[in-house]
Amino acid sequence: MTDKQKQDTTHFGYQQVPVEEKTGLVGQVFHSVAQKYDLMNDVMSLGTHRIIKRFTVELSALRPGMTVLDLAGGTGDFSLLFAPIVGKEGQVILADINESMVSVGRDRILDKGRCENISYTLANAENLPFKPESFDCICIAYGLRNVTDKQAALNSMFEMTRPGGRTLVLEFSKPQNPLLEKAYDAYSTLWPKAGKLVIGDAESYQYLVESIRMHPDQETLKRMMQEAGFTDCHYHNVMGGICAIHVGHKALTD
Repeated sequence: MTDKQKQDTTHFGYQQVPVEEKTGLVGQVFHSVAQKYDLMNDVMSLGTHRIIKRFTVELSALRPGMTVLDLAGGTGDFSLLFAPIVGKEGQVILADINESMVSVGRDRILDKGRCENISYTLANAENLPFKPESFDCICIAYGLRNVTDKQAALNSMFEMTRPGGRTLVLEFSKPQNPLLEKAYDAYSTLWPKAGKLVIGDAESYQYLVESIRMHPDQETLKRMMQEAGFTDCHYHNVMGGICAIHVGHKALTD
């Protein structure tokens, strides 16, 4: 493959595809899984994703009256956790590039009667459609690995974060123990089979497994956040590094 071809392609799981096609391919995956996305999260994580999400919320340092962007917010788990913290004077915006996911999230939030300070929008993480420095906190959970240009997304998040604010990236990462890594790799090979059994779709979950393997490791993602402009960047390994929560701050201006 020539250098020019490499520049014009990106990975979709283990496949190399034209850059302009990846967003549509990822979109097809999430259109397929949207209706049973939460159920499959419980199946794949054995319910631990709920504990991890609550720990992430604790790291957000949100207070009443703040504004938070739930980016790649999917079915609204984080929006439902953020909303009572920021209160009536605050605002939560659930943003996702996939219309099916936003629809499921909106319906779920409406069903729970928790919509007074939550709004919804379609948005591409690489070019967020908001005024610069709009958010006290931006959180992207299990979404960055699906973005075509991850550095562009981090740059855009930095631009939208207010001075003194922070951005959180919760994502699958690299287990730190070789034995744990082997066990996790073996376990994740079951996810496509579970996807076939639960929702009749093995291919989408095969992509999800492959996208995890292709995602930057902890230190690489930390450097990418620093390159975007974030300071005091650090991460918390969860479950031995199967997941990691990266935190980056935007320094106060003089």
